[in-house]
Amino acid sequence: MNTSTIGGSRHGGLQCNITDMFGWFLQVLLAALAFTCLILKRFCEPPYERRPWLIWFYDTSKQGMGALVIHLANVYLATKFQGDPCTWYIINFLLDSSIGLGIIYVGIRVSQYLSRVRRWEAINFGEYGKPPSVNAWVAQCCLYVLLMVIVKICITLLIQLDFWDDVRDFILSPIVNPKVEVVVVMLVIPFFINALMFWVTDNFLMRRSSRRGHPVDPSLLQRVKVRYRKIKREKRDDSESDVLLSADEELLGTNGSLQQRLPSVMIT
Repeated sequence: MNTSTIGGSRHGGLQCNITDMFGWFLQVLLAALAFTCLILKRFCEPPYERRPWLIWFYDTSKQGMGALVIHLANVYLATKFQGDPCTWYIINFLLDSSIGLGIIYVGIRVSQYLSRVRRWEAINFGEYGKPPSVNAWVAQCCLYVLLMVIVKICITLLIQLDFWDDVRDFILSPIVNPKVEVVVVMLVIPFFINALMFWVTDNFLMRRSSRRGHPVDPSLLQRVKVRYRKIKREKRDDSESDVLLSADEELLGTNGSLQQRLPSVMIT
């Protein structure tokens, strides 16, 4: 592929550097902000569906490892292609966040299907057993990283097409300062896209509850059952009391009639 026309001359012969101290600082900052979005997402979950911290860590750590693999691969490839590394990085990143997200979704659904058909419970994303098993988490992490490798291979093959020459010449062309370009490419654009992508992917990876609406609190349900049994027992006791009282009344009524009849007999 012809890469000799990439805009290194856009900055007066200077190119952006994504692997110097400033570039690595922006990458660490981006990772921290993206991880904060996942923490925020947990607190936005309904209280009755909110994951325990251990399950949340199991779910999000898979994303973290996969994102790290993709990011390092993009940085490495951006420095290997001829031309401006920033343009190469942002093209890779945008493709990973669009086409790559579709590949991830398909891979997760295929894995869940195989887990049901083949009874491979360990690869059922979001399910770790009771109590949560570290082995299941490790298996799902390895499988998710493998999905990231497949995504990166597909995107790398796609980016070899010639029409990306025009895209590279156009993208980021208004920016003339290399430092500003690094900030836009490594922090601003990835932050908003990563926040959305992490949020969506976390929904893919987490265990989905089959309940609809607000479920009944188990403790409340137990109290209702106890109260129902108590009322039922009271009704049964009341019905037994009514039977005894009616029998007593009949007996008393019979005695009364006998007493009324005895004097008359004695008089006669």
